Amino acid sequence: MTRPNRRHVLSAGLCLPFAHGFADPLALQAEGGGRGKRLLVLGGTRFLGPAIVKAALEMGYEVSLFNRGKSNPELFPELEHLIGDRDTGDLKALETGEWDVVVDTSGYVPDHVKQTAELLADRVQHYVFVSTISVYADFGAANTDESAEVGTVTAEELEATKTIGDSFRGGGQLYGPLKALCEQAAEAAMPGRVSNLRSGLIVGPEDNSDRFTYWCARIWKGGDVLAPGARDAGVQFTDVRDLGRFCVVAGRDRRAGVMNTVGFAFPVSMEEVLLGAKIVIGSDARFTWVDDEFLVEQKVGPYMEMPLWLPAEMRGHFDNTRCLEAGLICRPIGDTIRDTLAWHLEERGPDYRWTRVGINEDREAALLEAWRAR
Repeated sequence: MTRPNRRHVLSAGLCLPFAHGFADPLALQAEGGGRGKRLLVLGGTRFLGPAIVKAALEMGYEVSLFNRGKSNPELFPELEHLIGDRDTGDLKALETGEWDVVVDTSGYVPDHVKQTAELLADRVQHYVFVSTISVYADFGAANTDESAEVGTVTAEELEATKTIGDSFRGGGQLYGPLKALCEQAAEAAMPGRVSNLRSGLIVGPEDNSDRFTYWCARIWKGGDVLAPGARDAGVQFTDVRDLGRFCVVAGRDRRAGVMNTVGFAFPVSMEEVLLGAKIVIGSDARFTWVDDEFLVEQKVGPYMEMPLWLPAEMRGHFDNTRCLEAGLICRPIGDTIRDTLAWHLEERGPDYRWTRVGINEDREAALLEAWRAR
């Protein structure tokens, strides 16, 4: 199977709409492989979880879900639902049963992963753990591969982390280092049978984080748009449906080891994403590119207030050679933009106001005025 190239995904750069309907490699990858086999998802009902479930069902797997039964409990009524709670140590529902693959989307506390992996070790062939590139100690390195140093926590911080909520305390400073310890816990319990997938920004329909959705909606609205930083600044993200499929593929193919699971198969710039969105959406957006120094001076919040943007000294790139070789296929970015916008408009409507993520209209207008008046 030929790997999609830059032309496939960007469709001749900025001159034509981003490629649409490029599904052949994805369809081929989904054929068979899971018939007669069983897959367990720890989680399974929020954002990435449903994408994993749908991909597994397409490949023919019999799927079971283990979670608290509180988030979107109406999803997948035809599947086996095992109820438990990792925060309280209630794993009774997992004490029996055998699966070919387990995909762990809800592992944030090292002890939780240790308990689960040890409990399943003799009854599961392969463990796929969804980790994060936030594990790295230096997040702004130029080309971070899987051998780079990971962050650490103190013994006291680890001892104080008992629940999933605990792992996000202090502004999430422990989130990445704890994920690194989770990876180690899974590998210790099932040596040579774990895929540790270090995911980056996950985007697409149902993404309530808004870190990508903002741009789809803002460009759809049109008018004067503040475009942040350098035009050629690299960006990396992964469509949730592609990551969901890869989680299943990695388990199916027993792809053990650590992988930076981020897009793409070639460099993609901020300019290509924004102008590509303008073309795909058919917007009249007019971009004014504002440099890093001005944004920092104006105290614009990187990544959250201004999604996808990071100042140059914070902007890293993550080597994804291993995951591409293992079978990650990224759909056309235009499809992700189109589908994300459709979901946003249908679920939230055109008058949705950005509260947690994204810059509000008045602040954007004031910044553009100040930039032009320099």
